[in-house]
Amino acid sequence: MPDRCDWSTSDPLYLDYHDTEWGVPLHDDRRLLELLVLEGAQAGLAWITILRKRAGYRLAFEGFDPRRVAAFDEADVARLLADPGIVRNRAKIRSTIGNAQAYLRLTEELGPFDGWVWSFVDGEPIQNAWRSMAEVPAETDASRALSRELRRHGFSFVGPTIVYAFMQSAGLVNDHIVSCFRHRLLGGS
Repeated sequence: MPDRCDWSTSDPLYLDYHDTEWGVPLHDDRRLLELLVLEGAQAGLAWITILRKRAGYRLAFEGFDPRRVAAFDEADVARLLADPGIVRNRAKIRSTIGNAQAYLRLTEELGPFDGWVWSFVDGEPIQNAWRSMAEVPAETDASRALSRELRRHGFSFVGPTIVYAFMQSAGLVNDHIVSCFRHRLLGGS
């Protein structure tokens, strides 16, 4: 077994996520929106809960098509509150709809979400060199700045800690510890 970050438990879903997704630079607008929504849905829960429900989220929120989700109404909220495939939390469901609306406004005004999000790290992943997960911060100046701007543009469930988790997941930062086999593969030295 290769060395991995210690949060990647023996659960096959977690291992696959760690080994193939976490920290890989993501440049697809719709997938970035999906990841931001899922990180917000995770608030107060274990990430494995969200990973197990990710397929349900994709189905319930129409593949995270921002135009379709932005048009959801109260009947959709009621439908989603009864859907066991997602976290049935009214505030998080409304946040997803509101975030799709905010996404559309932001991209109309500023262009692709990808370019805007990546501008907070000057277009390149930040390469950290943590020796243990205890060293990894919960938030950074960059996550605070991105969080502030997301909120200014109407997004919710995007506090600096949630945004930092998003940045880690989307590869804006490489927070694999240096002994993890993924650290070097993702540009760490």
